[in-house]
Amino acid sequence: MNLIQQNQYWNKVAEDERLWRNLCLKRWDFCNFSCQQLGTQTWKQYFLDQTKCEHRMALAQREDFHYKEATGNLGILEHMAYLSGSGHPVTGQEKSVICTVSSKRMLYAWDVQEGTVIWSSPVQPYSLKLLATLPQVHLAFTVDLKGTVKVWTCQDEDALATFTVSKACFSLEAFLTKDGPFLMVGNSEGDIYTLTVPELRTVSKVNAFKYCVELLHCSPDKKWIFACGIHQHILPKIFWVESLLRPSEDESPLSVALPFPWCCGAGWAPRRANRITVMYRRGSFRKTGFTTFDLTIERPGGRAVIQAHQITHFLLPVGMESPIWMGVSDRNVIVFASGPSLFLFTISGSQLQRCDNHQMSICYLWVDRLHVLTTSMDNSMHMYMWEEEGRCPCLKSCCHLEQVRSDFLPSCFLSRAICDNKSIVCVVSRSRESSILEREACSSAFHGLCCPECTVEPTWTSS
Repeated sequence: MNLIQQNQYWNKVAEDERLWRNLCLKRWDFCNFSCQQLGTQTWKQYFLDQTKCEHRMALAQREDFHYKEATGNLGILEHMAYLSGSGHPVTGQEKSVICTVSSKRMLYAWDVQEGTVIWSSPVQPYSLKLLATLPQVHLAFTVDLKGTVKVWTCQDEDALATFTVSKACFSLEAFLTKDGPFLMVGNSEGDIYTLTVPELRTVSKVNAFKYCVELLHCSPDKKWIFACGIHQHILPKIFWVESLLRPSEDESPLSVALPFPWCCGAGWAPRRANRITVMYRRGSFRKTGFTTFDLTIERPGGRAVIQAHQITHFLLPVGMESPIWMGVSDRNVIVFASGPSLFLFTISGSQLQRCDNHQMSICYLWVDRLHVLTTSMDNSMHMYMWEEEGRCPCLKSCCHLEQVRSDFLPSCFLSRAICDNKSIVCVVSRSRESSILEREACSSAFHGLCCPECTVEPTWTSS
């Protein structure tokens, strides 16, 4: 093959749509849509356009953002999650929409770019304690203080379906499989309910623990579900989702217990869906440790058994403040907050990076494949983006946003921040009275953060 033929061959490879689609899927979760939805744009064009938008996002400066504050007696805005994601992902016409639950016992849907409420539920009989969404089917799920589960379209006034759990609920996880959408709920008696969506019919109920299920976390490929309770006598478990969706009368659901009590967090590797890193406490001084497992299903004697192969583990150095929030990146990296600092460690315990961009303790951490967001007790927010060009991934510091200086009122509730591919949302609740314990006298600030329009679609907006 001569030089001209080689050039022709590689030029042809460089235009292969399957190659560019695979690159998009590897980089961005939201690219799992059909070629018909792509329209006249090629996957190569889409990849390059998204990369340009991502680059603009990384270079954003403080002056590129807008601030918007919600008005009205909204109560304290607590849990929040994106509802958008089911519209056309390429044209940029779909607006980012989030859901929030309020201390006023209501569920709100927000237009992120405008910073306005576009829908609200009727006032509920009891406080809403949990929230989950499935953007792919444009549905939101709430659980109240008495264990009532509801599914909402965020368009109609009434809930689409209702299901009552016998005891108070502490965890909620919604996920989409090849068999359709499902919802899992964990209650105070250690039960895990698996429900159909949107009907909320019971598929299975399994008693996982003697104590409450405080965390449910599904793997990226939706094949595994991590369950745990923060208790010295509870060993976290990992269930094979298929065994919960198709329960057998003769056999218990397939699961494996991890020998690390006092589990307080976990994260799945984004591109290695059978790898999980668990954060736990150990010893009388509650030292924090991290351990990583690879999961497999083996069939000794023809019977399926889950094997959890421990890859590595380590304890944090003495004197380091125990983290509450953690996340996991590809290439065997853990990110967590300790005091006002953000740390990157390898799964074997080597420190890679320390970021000191907050003056006060970090109170919330958001991690996805591209971004890391932190908020602190002084209501500031910092945005990082992952960089993976070198031997080890690192975080690039992108932008720091602080509370509006005209507002001198102290914070009485933790600020939260989340993001998608085109927006960032930060909600800060603060007291309007001298007593920070008077929840009824509090309102919520809704931070709209908008980047200038990109020259490519979709534009990056924030709220």
